[in-house]
Amino acid sequence: MPEQSPETGTAAFGAPEARSARLTRGNKAVLAVFFLFLAIMVAGSLVHLPYAVMSPGPTQNTLGTSPDGKKTPVISISGLPTYPTEGALRFTTVRVEGGPGYPVDAWDLLQAWIDPARDVLPVDDVFDPAVTQEQVAEENAIQMEGSQEEATAVALRAIGQDVPTHIAVAGLADTSKAKGLLKPGDRFERIDDVPITSAQTVRDALQKAEPGDTVTIVVSRAGKDVSLEVPTVTGPEGRTALGVILGLDHDFPAKVTIDAGSIGGPSAGLMFSLGIYDKLTPGSLVGDHEVAGTGTIDDAGAVGPIGGIRQKLAGARADGATFFLAPAANCDEVVGHEPDGLTVLKVGTFDEARTAVEGIAAGRTGTLPRC
Repeated sequence: MPEQSPETGTAAFGAPEARSARLTRGNKAVLAVFFLFLAIMVAGSLVHLPYAVMSPGPTQNTLGTSPDGKKTPVISISGLPTYPTEGALRFTTVRVEGGPGYPVDAWDLLQAWIDPARDVLPVDDVFDPAVTQEQVAEENAIQMEGSQEEATAVALRAIGQDVPTHIAVAGLADTSKAKGLLKPGDRFERIDDVPITSAQTVRDALQKAEPGDTVTIVVSRAGKDVSLEVPTVTGPEGRTALGVILGLDHDFPAKVTIDAGSIGGPSAGLMFSLGIYDKLTPGSLVGDHEVAGTGTIDDAGAVGPIGGIRQKLAGARADGATFFLAPAANCDEVVGHEPDGLTVLKVGTFDEARTAVEGIAAGRTGTLPRC
């Protein structure tokens, strides 16, 4: 019978136990490798690198409910008849790490480099180094609001509604001397003696003055004309500017509300316009199909290019889409990167996108243009 240790009540075997507690040379080597690995892991996570990582983000069905869990429709319309819909018209997103407030470390980069669905870019190629996290968020919110405004105008015009367009103040830069004078939502009527009919007429009218000069601006604010003396600033390439972000404002015959959650940027415009149009027209535009897509939309219905097309293709397929609407200008980035099971169709206008979706619903996709 072995002795019982009075301190612990466990068996005491003497010298053999002491020998087993000694570290062998092999154990020491294993521990050394472990601690070296641990040190490398800690160092890799502490060193922030000047890169941005673009990954597939989630998709959202414009015909479904909002992503905030409240089960409210992504698109709500009042003032015009609406109709039931089927299937899905998904807008796609990209998750970007490495911008202001979201630095990446060595391990983030290593994971991204070995994942074909992710891209690593110099951070200055993605974000202006002079902007802050708050400024990025503000700009993305303004762009999202603008995309919803233009998508609504395009869809309403597509069903025959009259939608007048106005050039308005969407935001003001920190360097603007118009703060306290111009306000978001102000509609430009005239700059000096030039009537304002487009964003380009604003820019052209300003070039009649030198940077630093004061110009007379008439805006429509809350339905009343207001005349303001506004100092100008030096803009890009030395041009005369106001330091404001120009947007579009419309007189809509119906109220259209879009709930995209916390997602920002302009690239969901095309899919918003299709979703609104589907809800305003009898029958299902997409049938029972899962269609995803991306692209900006302008007031004339032109579809513009976006960033992160490869990540959006991967995200769309991961969420079950079998067809994808891609801006024609992005086709060179699409070729060779189409996920298995995803058919990519090329579109350059709202009308082309609508035709493509109608063809998908009818099972007539063979003649639709592809990238």
